[in-house]
Amino acid sequence: MNELNLRRSRAFYRGIRVGGFTLIELMIVVAVIAILVAIAYPAYDNYVRKTYRADAQADLMEAASYMERYYTENNTYVGAALPYSQTPHGGNARYNITLVTAAGPPSTFTITSTAQALGGQSSDACGNMTINNAGSKTHTGSLANCW
Repeated sequence: MNELNLRRSRAFYRGIRVGGFTLIELMIVVAVIAILVAIAYPAYDNYVRKTYRADAQADLMEAASYMERYYTENNTYVGAALPYSQTPHGGNARYNITLVTAAGPPSTFTITSTAQALGGQSSDACGNMTINNAGSKTHTGSLANCW
């Protein structure tokens, strides 16, 4: 029997507790961590959704500004193409951005940001967001104030 095992066995028989955790202590720690995760994860997930929504809104505003510059140069929105088609611009799309233009006096545009299922963005309370040439901002979700 080596020295360490000999000391442990002597401590056990004398009633001296040797370092380590019992299974009960370990299960209590696991239960506390599980409760914290159950509370914190939904809040974190909602925060991430709001962040991607803010990115999509910024991209919609930037796209509308781009369309106004195009109109200034060409006196029409027809023929314009957005420089990007998703938010974020690189990587996995959380929102797809589409442009629809209409000819005729006056020329108009509508830019729509469609929420994607990736990362749960399709369950965002604002849903799909839209901006048009008049600056009108709408959304399809149930949240009252998305913009």
